[in-house]
Amino acid sequence: MSNAAPVSTMSSYAILGCGSVGHAVAEDLAEEGKSVLILDRDESRVEALRDQDLNARQTDIRDEEVAELVADRDILLILASDVEANKAAVSTIRDRGGDQFIIVRASDPISEDELTEAGADVVINPSQVIAESALRALETGELEYKAKQLADILRSGAGDLAILTHDNPDPDSIASAVALQAIADAHDVEADILYHGDIGHQENRAFVNLLGIELLPLSEAESLDDYDLVALVDHMKSGDIGLDTGVDIFIDHYEPESEYGAEFMDVRPNVSSTSTILTKYIQEFDLSPSEAVATALLYGIRAETLDFKRDTTPADLTAAAYLYPFANHDTLEQVESPSMSPETLDVLAEAIQNRQVQGSHLVSNAGFIRDRDALSQAAQHLLNLEGITTTAVFGIADDTIYLAARSKDIRINIGNVLDDAYGNVGEAGGHSTQGSVEIPLGLFTGIEASEDNRDTLLSLAEEAVRKKLFDAMGVESTAGEATNGS
Repeated sequence: MSNAAPVSTMSSYAILGCGSVGHAVAEDLAEEGKSVLILDRDESRVEALRDQDLNARQTDIRDEEVAELVADRDILLILASDVEANKAAVSTIRDRGGDQFIIVRASDPISEDELTEAGADVVINPSQVIAESALRALETGELEYKAKQLADILRSGAGDLAILTHDNPDPDSIASAVALQAIADAHDVEADILYHGDIGHQENRAFVNLLGIELLPLSEAESLDDYDLVALVDHMKSGDIGLDTGVDIFIDHYEPESEYGAEFMDVRPNVSSTSTILTKYIQEFDLSPSEAVATALLYGIRAETLDFKRDTTPADLTAAAYLYPFANHDTLEQVESPSMSPETLDVLAEAIQNRQVQGSHLVSNAGFIRDRDALSQAAQHLLNLEGITTTAVFGIADDTIYLAARSKDIRINIGNVLDDAYGNVGEAGGHSTQGSVEIPLGLFTGIEASEDNRDTLLSLAEEAVRKKLFDAMGVESTAGEATNGS
């Protein structure tokens, strides 16, 4: 019987420079039961940290002894507001042979590059983080404001709403109308969907019939004057329809060719489908979409983007990922013969949420997967994102990390890149435009797979896979910032 002490698999941390940012991080880590050592040169601050039962020590992080003090720590967060001190700490630790994972604070793009060159694994620029947060808050606030406007207009009507699709409506136009009808219903407004022309395409007829969508030909409907409100959705393709009545609501992803003077207008050329816009409103109104509405919207997005192969934007992908759990995929399969299986869409949804971009290179984590073949399809679809020339999507299955990559960048051979990044820890192969990797999970993370440590395994694999691949691509010195999906 062995008397050897058990080996701890829990990561230990050190925070060098504990201002307001470091203090907040230290408290969160301590609350999670993590082992944290704090180094700071301010004696009063160190005493205050000790009063909170935090393990703090007074020292200047520029001093060479820092490397010895943190030698037994796995992850180092160097977060002083003094960037020169941060540079000195990174250099000292790396010069002394420290191989810990280092996250360090920068102040501007120049210091980001300098810290990366000094040996930092991840560089954080607080001003950039704040700017990105502000932009997200702006987008959220704008949608909230628009949703309130739309709700006010719907409530102002004493009668019914007429929703007009474009002529000979396609799935995006029909789905957008169905979604607006659901939103109107949630505000106690009855709505009819009207169209001019024909629903001639076989798939479009199947789409309408299978989902039980009620559409009225404009010629058979009541006069528009009998409706209290009139809405045009995805209508730009119809051009000037010469309405005798006013338009109250106009929603499209194309700029209108005619001036309708609508009281409410939401036109977003930065997305590829009107279904994407309506999905955002479904979310903002906190409506749980019915199976029919979710299926219609998902099909609308897929049809408008050619199954995510044409002009697809992150907003389209995140909308599809949101709709996926609510949709009836058997119905979708009856409507068309999709090139993307439900498993692939599931993997793609995860990859969208977890994507990280540096320059034109995208790496994403699909989590725990059932079908490893779905990774290659997801990588191919993400290659359609604007500005992206190389993609890599990885996931975990059967105690193995699987990775699939695609590239249209003529300057690199993705097969060689994968071999450079992972050839010493797994099996990598491929050629100039595509490649794949298989890595034993335990070898890469040092932890055996089990249900109890799934999150830890995924986190460790994610950090290591991303860093190795970006390093092998050589993008840190040329690509700038990384952006996580949301």
